[in-house]
Amino acid sequence: MTLEVADIEIHPGRQAEFDEAIVHGVTTVIAHAKGFVGYRVFKGIESPTRYLLQIEWQTLENHTVDFRESDAFGVWRGIVGDFFARPPIVEHFDLLA
Repeated sequence: MTLEVADIEIHPGRQAEFDEAIVHGVTTVIAHAKGFVGYRVFKGIESPTRYLLQIEWQTLENHTVDFRESDAFGVWRGIVGDFFARPPIVEHFDLLA
């Protein structure tokens, strides 16, 4: 299993809209992608415009190839992309323990 972690910074004052958009985007688009296992979204306390999106994939390629190279990726970015203050920082992790 691979964990994708996206560090997202959005434009100030749009948190309530983004809260709805990110959940909508994950549940209606990403959740139907090949290899999707589950997700969690964390909202910053000290930095209220910062979010961490964690998505579990069966394999790294399920995210980097199957999803990222699909039409669904464009649909996802259409839902959340206008909120981004900068491009998200995305990294992948393997479970150690």
